[in-house]
Amino acid sequence: MQDFEISEFEHRLARAQRLMHQEDLPVMLLTTEPEIRYFTGFRTQFWQSPTRPWYLIIPQTGMPTAIIPEIGFDLMQKCWIDDIRCWPAPRPSDDGIKLLESILLNYTKVGLPMGHETHLQMPLENFNLLNKNLRVNWHDTTSIIRQLRMVKSEAEINLIKSICDIASRSFDKIPEISSVGQPLSELFRSFKIDLLNEGADDIPYLVGGVGEPSYSDVISPPTDRRLSLGETVMLDTGAVYKGYYCDFNRNFAIGEPSSSVKKAYETLWKTTETALDYIRPGVSTSDLFQMMSDTLQTSSSDVGRFGHGLGMQLTEWPSIANWDHTRLMENMVITLEPSIHVDGGGVLVTEENIVVRDGRPELLSKRAFSDIPIIGLP
Repeated sequence: MQDFEISEFEHRLARAQRLMHQEDLPVMLLTTEPEIRYFTGFRTQFWQSPTRPWYLIIPQTGMPTAIIPEIGFDLMQKCWIDDIRCWPAPRPSDDGIKLLESILLNYTKVGLPMGHETHLQMPLENFNLLNKNLRVNWHDTTSIIRQLRMVKSEAEINLIKSICDIASRSFDKIPEISSVGQPLSELFRSFKIDLLNEGADDIPYLVGGVGEPSYSDVISPPTDRRLSLGETVMLDTGAVYKGYYCDFNRNFAIGEPSSSVKKAYETLWKTTETALDYIRPGVSTSDLFQMMSDTLQTSSSDVGRFGHGLGMQLTEWPSIANWDHTRLMENMVITLEPSIHVDGGGVLVTEENIVVRDGRPELLSKRAFSDIPIIGLP
């Protein structure tokens, strides 16, 4: 199973090894699904099970070594790497630790992602055992992984564009599959079904909100609350195609929107337009955040960020926030997610997915309408 040509993985490995050479790092250990998939193409939903750990070793020269449970051997064989070492997992007494040690004992310095938005996916007692037996110096490779994954290849961008197209088509059907009096949970189910029918592989993330004049909660699962005239409803989806996410939302007025909702929606739409005019390679995410904040006339203390990176995960580096000074580079895929309080109660959030280009960025999601769409009127 390969979602990309082998040359894609060869390029990723070569970039990683150049960065490792610059940091005088002989080897890197990876334990999480996105990183292992990034370098191997190993894509499976079996990661939902917490029972078995998985490991990938990236040397400064040469090919990666996969140390994985034997249940994954057949699938990993279909990927591009050929050094695959297995054990009969689960085996709590030795879940791949001796295999790991057999390679890492040759090194005194080993890289491991340790920073923000990373985690170690192995039992802590096993990691402690590694430290006891190897006594290696661990080197933080967050910056290496971040540099690699923030800038996408055209092949990756094409997959993100595909799932954005799928979600855009489904969002366009919301007026057809929604109605006054409909339970929000039913609208969510209908929307998920349409996403699958349009070609999404899965919908791991679908949240939203409804309220009058607007919603106040943007991360909840749906309830059976029925849609009523005078409310605003929002759906936000992270649907997946071949392992890559979209992440954008759409707002709808149920019946004629209030003047406060109209004003908030117009302000958010214009803020996104201003951001699209502003974004160029070299612009920092903190400056982009400040520009959007100034346009919205919002204090930076009122919101954590106005967007983020996107790709193999729903949210990736960087953050469009006043504390993140990442410089945008060509082929970074990011979300633009301004939000604003609505007079009368609630908030309004809009979101688009874009790729940074040499010039005006390219929209991956179909641009939201300049006026809030209305549902529930004859």
